[in-house]
Amino acid sequence: MPSLSSLVDNFNDGVIAADWGNSYGGVTESGGLAHVPCTTGFAGYQTAYAWTLAGASFFVKVASAPAASTATEAYCGILVNGDAAGTRIGFTIKAVGNALRMQSDSGYFDPDAVEITYDPVAHAFLRLREDGTNVYWDTSPDGTAWTNQRTLASPAWIATAIDTCALDLSAHRDAGTPDEATYDLFNTLSNGAVHSASADLSAQATLDATAAVAAHAAATLSADSSLTAAPVLSAHATAALSAQSTLTADAAHSEIPEVAELSAGEWDLYIEQGATFVERFVVDDDPDFTWEGWEARSQIRSEASANGELLLDLTDYLTVTGGEIKVAVPASVTETLTRNGRWDLEVVQGSTVVRLLNGRVIVSPEVTR
Repeated sequence: MPSLSSLVDNFNDGVIAADWGNSYGGVTESGGLAHVPCTTGFAGYQTAYAWTLAGASFFVKVASAPAASTATEAYCGILVNGDAAGTRIGFTIKAVGNALRMQSDSGYFDPDAVEITYDPVAHAFLRLREDGTNVYWDTSPDGTAWTNQRTLASPAWIATAIDTCALDLSAHRDAGTPDEATYDLFNTLSNGAVHSASADLSAQATLDATAAVAAHAAATLSADSSLTAAPVLSAHATAALSAQSTLTADAAHSEIPEVAELSAGEWDLYIEQGATFVERFVVDDDPDFTWEGWEARSQIRSEASANGELLLDLTDYLTVTGGEIKVAVPASVTETLTRNGRWDLEVVQGSTVVRLLNGRVIVSPEVTR
């Protein structure tokens, strides 16, 4: 069941990804943006009708919206289409009237839609989320601090339209000078290159300046470097996470471990509701490495902000053995998770705090009960 929470694209590789397989109207990808023409025709970056909004959360940056010109209708939209014609939910930016419309359409219309004056700075990021009870329309200037603009009881179709929804980033006008809408940073705030692999991924270099390695892999991920300055390693994997470095800086003479010099890895947790969840995180730059004297802590919240609702405190389910940190959550606890969120993993010794990992939490709803 592909949740829209799991769709990620920063549009930086210059190729329309396979996830946007239903794209139409001459859309292109260049300069780190998805370009959607706004003409008297119709155009959109669109997925197949194979996705799920139930329990999902997604956001996107609107880098630019169409101009009104001489049109009576000119807009760009971020809409999830249901499996019935005219059933859809999301945002429309209306160039004529300069409005941001938050809608839940039936028959292509929502009589109770909420409109506010559109501010391209304050509303640069738009987010739609569903938690099994309500749908929330949120805006943000930076993708971090969010403001809720509308809340609505979830339409019944969202729970039943499993694997039959399509996401559409679209644009259209009825007259005027053709231009475009551009989109960026879908479900990610990282604008770096993305590397994907299904086997071991490694980076080796000898550097005399700060090194940065970013990777996304489905197996063991490692980075080996001989450095005269601090490396930055960002990693996301579904198996072991390791960071291996030979450092000539003075980290070896500090009570802070060398892993503290590595930036927190971007690591998403995929939790099956009602099933036992176990995952291990290993730092193996030194076979004798140990977290002795350190405490691990972790939480899942609805969002990465001071206003984020605590969904689950993972601290009680963490164990630290040597260089390994293990999280084991019983089925009776994962059963209580009903929505996606954000998490991080920290280790603490006295006043020293090191963040090791952070990312999204994707909850797969349980069917068998």
